[in-house]
Amino acid sequence: MTLEEKVSILSGEDFWSVPAIERFNIGKLRVTDGPNGARGGGSLIGGVKSASFPVGIALGSTWNVPLLEEIGAALADEVKSKGAHMLLAPTVNIHRSVTNGRNFECYSEDPFLTAELAVGYIKGLQSQGIGATIKHFVGNESEIERTTISSEVGERALREIYLIPFEAAVKQAGTWGVMSSYNRLNGTYTSEHNWLLGTVLRDEWDYDGIVMSDWFGSHSTAETVIAGLDLEMPGPPRDRGQKLVDAVNAGTVDPAIVDQRVLAMLRLMERVGSLDDHRPHAERADDRPETRALIRRAGAEAAVLLKNNGVLPLAGEGKIAVIGPNAKTAQIMGGGSAQLNAHYRISPWQGLVSALGEDRLSYAQGCTNERFQPVLRGDFTVEYFDNEKLAGTPVHIGTQEEAQAFWIGNVGDGKVDPLHFSARITGQFTPEVSGEHRVGIYSAGFAKVFVDGKLIADAWTDWSKGRTFFEEGSDEVVGSVTLEAGRSYEVVIEFATKAFATLGLAAFACGIGHPLGDEAIAEAALAARDADVALVIIGRNGEWDTEGSDLLSIELPGRQNELVAAVAQVNPNTIVVLQTGGPVEMPWIGSVAAVLQAWYPGQEAGNAIADVLTGVAEPGGRLPQTFPVRWADNPAHSQDREVYPGLEGKVRYEEGIFVGYRHYDRLGLTPLFPFGFGLSYTSFTLSDLVVDDSRFESDGEVNVSLAVTNSGSRSGSAVIQLYVGDEASSEPRPAKELKAFHKVQLAPGETGKVTLKLDARSFAYFSETGHHWVVEAGAFTLRAGLSSADLPLSASVERKTSTVLPV
Repeated sequence: MTLEEKVSILSGEDFWSVPAIERFNIGKLRVTDGPNGARGGGSLIGGVKSASFPVGIALGSTWNVPLLEEIGAALADEVKSKGAHMLLAPTVNIHRSVTNGRNFECYSEDPFLTAELAVGYIKGLQSQGIGATIKHFVGNESEIERTTISSEVGERALREIYLIPFEAAVKQAGTWGVMSSYNRLNGTYTSEHNWLLGTVLRDEWDYDGIVMSDWFGSHSTAETVIAGLDLEMPGPPRDRGQKLVDAVNAGTVDPAIVDQRVLAMLRLMERVGSLDDHRPHAERADDRPETRALIRRAGAEAAVLLKNNGVLPLAGEGKIAVIGPNAKTAQIMGGGSAQLNAHYRISPWQGLVSALGEDRLSYAQGCTNERFQPVLRGDFTVEYFDNEKLAGTPVHIGTQEEAQAFWIGNVGDGKVDPLHFSARITGQFTPEVSGEHRVGIYSAGFAKVFVDGKLIADAWTDWSKGRTFFEEGSDEVVGSVTLEAGRSYEVVIEFATKAFATLGLAAFACGIGHPLGDEAIAEAALAARDADVALVIIGRNGEWDTEGSDLLSIELPGRQNELVAAVAQVNPNTIVVLQTGGPVEMPWIGSVAAVLQAWYPGQEAGNAIADVLTGVAEPGGRLPQTFPVRWADNPAHSQDREVYPGLEGKVRYEEGIFVGYRHYDRLGLTPLFPFGFGLSYTSFTLSDLVVDDSRFESDGEVNVSLAVTNSGSRSGSAVIQLYVGDEASSEPRPAKELKAFHKVQLAPGETGKVTLKLDARSFAYFSETGHHWVVEAGAFTLRAGLSSADLPLSASVERKTSTVLPV
């Protein structure tokens, strides 16, 4: 291969592919976004339809490694349907803060749980010949200034918390891909971090896959190549191509290092079958019955029953008031690069109608929970101009079905430069009610909205950077206009591109909404009063839980707390169904009969929720993240802004290893709901703890067994959790840490035996001075139970000598 040919496959050709090398008959390598589906090569909005699986935190709630492996295999079929070879997944960053906008996409606050689930996911995916790309390596635990901020993390916290899932992915699952994060780690961009990509990943862990940049996450030529970044994405290259050829010719980059990167890419291409894949690229929408069933089953297993005063499962008769902003809107996924065009969306209302019949149900919205005004939908004409002034004759005229767009790659049928164009979008809006309406626009670019020729919202004249479109967009600008019900109004949106900060994209979203007032809550309370049971289905949506924007608090948005209080006041059988990507404060928790955390369960959302509510399925979920009473209790909450959300380009992980339940244990804080918690429709008792520590001294292994009995009247599942605590460590250590778990399904009255295995690393901490793992002499306490706060069985094991373990 010539130098130019070698360099060509070290960066993308376009947004989703690595170029072919025709002289050697090497085919293109294609990738697609994940992790809760395979979107394919289209935009984040629209495109070929795909299966939408439960989001990461929902899968984390299942605590079911075989299920994750099954989902990984199903996702491989989805990737193949999009003509791709690699899935950009799984996402395994840790829930450091409850306000991280991307927590929905990640599994847990706990590194061990995250690692076990990621291994299952990767094994399932790669067993079908599709490459995994575990991300984001490392320190991307918030979305604020994420493309430039430096995560200041000590080595011990890195080794014991943040690197654990990646280490397991490499050593246990053999992942074929790793994606570097956008952020800096202790001052250096992860995409050019010699210690991270060289010392840790390749030298210590013996990794032989590729490292690719996050999109536009490369910032240099020689530095990234030398450090270990194999692939710059997307293309065309910004830091490689001719720049890398010139660097090699100038002696800045050793040709032997280029060869290492090329061999890694060729090895990957061989693994995923793209070396000799010369089929024309085609994408199809495969809506498989078996995938539908898997998503529905996984969505139900992810649901966590947080409270139940006997009202669930729902009885076979009686009137049910279905209330709330998420009742008739299917909230199936979070926002950002994980979003896709789902085959369909089942709302909770649709699921309940199918399960119970519409005759038993009544409905009231009660309030709204949108972050932005509801996106306008309908038939829109789009005129594209090959300039940024809407000047002259359009070079292309297209159509779209909603007043939002995310333009990347091919724009305007390829007739405009995707970073230098303007567009006029024209459609109609017919309001259902008369009165004041709010018109909102936010954009990565300049945008204005006109209603019947009058400028209503202006995100052009005084555009300023906000928290939308991956921090490339403005905040929403909202204007108001009085509209008449039934009358059709012309809506025109004018858009032009602008210089970007990091990510080269153009996007906008425009919505029109009619605000709901006191009368809507009163109507909901009236419906609840006249029903036997009130189901209040509330939470957030993908506008709040999204890549590129952290939450400002964990209060329910809008007037949802007022809604719950009003309904609970008139109906003692009030059941709250929460759909969020993480915990919320619950000031009404004492006045409701039941709470079900349903997350974002994918396209079968309403059916999965209805299955759990009606008892067709067991609520199989257990919390993968501690739910605090208030946001201020969270370990990342601090009066020091450098700790969170960051200050002057740095975010300091001051809490070190004391993340999640470790933090609450350390301070003696009682959370609203502890890590690992979840109720069942049956009950379980644990007994007969037996510990075999005969090999603890020689090789660090301990085997723990116990009996689990289903003491209730229904079949159900329990997650047996085993925690380890060092009774007298020379270094500060958590009171306990999850080191093993197993999910067991039992019939009524059935007893099962669970065996949990601990290895030497289960007892070790990382020594920053020695740069190795240490198991100290002394006693360790083993605690087994059903959550981090419910550990009825315990035992102690002891070592006479200390031992050192390699990295």
